[in-house]
Amino acid sequence: MKNDNKLAQFLKEKRSQSGLSQKDVATKLGYSTSQFISNWERGISQPPIHTLRTLAQMYSVGAEQMFQVLLENTMIQVQEELKKKFYAESEAASA
Repeated sequence: MKNDNKLAQFLKEKRSQSGLSQKDVATKLGYSTSQFISNWERGISQPPIHTLRTLAQMYSVGAEQMFQVLLENTMIQVQEELKKKFYAESEAASA
């Protein structure tokens, strides 16, 4: 994923505003390492939906706001994938 991952940026910003470290969040979620949280905040992976709801509560973010960020991020990812496929097939057809 790229650095323009809206969900990753949002999660990092809200965790920071909540005064929590990645380790704090990992512990509250039952993870033994903060690597999962780091990966989410760098856009390498995405938390499961049920975890996003928990994070929204932990970060004092409304569920609707979290959903909107997730939706926007998903739409961007789908658009990028479709664009790659569309232009790859267009270029292959014209070759």
